[in-house]
Amino acid sequence: MNKNLQKAAPWLLMTAMLLLWQLLCMAFDVSEFVFPSPWRIAQQAWEHHAAILSHAWRTFWVTMVGFAIAIGVGVLLGALMGSSKLAYDAMYPLMTGFNALPKAAFVPILVVWFGIGVGPAVLTAFLISFFPIMVNIATGLATLEPELEDVLRVLGAKRSDVLLKVGLPRSLPYFYGSLKVAITLAFVGTTVSEMTAANEGIGYLLVSAGSSMQMGLAFAGLLAVGIMAMAMYELFAVVEKRTTAWAHRGQG
Repeated sequence: MNKNLQKAAPWLLMTAMLLLWQLLCMAFDVSEFVFPSPWRIAQQAWEHHAAILSHAWRTFWVTMVGFAIAIGVGVLLGALMGSSKLAYDAMYPLMTGFNALPKAAFVPILVVWFGIGVGPAVLTAFLISFFPIMVNIATGLATLEPELEDVLRVLGAKRSDVLLKVGLPRSLPYFYGSLKVAITLAFVGTTVSEMTAANEGIGYLLVSAGSSMQMGLAFAGLLAVGIMAMAMYELFAVVEKRTTAWAHRGQG
């Protein structure tokens, strides 16, 4: 397939979707208070661009703090689970059960503990995003081929050498894959927390816009979250290609 077409495909699809959206809104005369058209969203985004940028920056750095904590905790727990069968069997069911709990339900509890502001948003972003990182690191380490490990042990490698020099590098594709999933979840967590426990941020903007019936502004806020998430996704994809090219050979 032509590489230029591959690069342009997402933009072509997005343009087609926006044109269809605009045409449907015009054809059925949909009220902007119910479902604003892309043109109306663009208008309100420009009119309120300063406020959107301010709230978006707050959401971005709060998300990055929670995400950084998620990476640290996820890698540590994943390495522990992946390097020990006992730890894997003991921790995995508990972590799976914890991950099934709705993280939005933690927000009121976090507000009681930390008050309204940055604390609940950071912790919600962390709670919702560390699980994919932990699971992928654990899977990458736990699925190390026994034959390979046996050969390395015969050659004199210690268990720690096998994990650090073979297991962790082999887990990098799993790690980057988990980052691309977890970063989107982190933005969801921050936004949900800001909707109920903050006085700034995109979540707060969504609630304010909805209460004043400015649906175009609310959609513009959602667009800002989507852009930030896609930008971070692409950043991780670029870093992944540069650092794990050996895992993607033969892919055009």
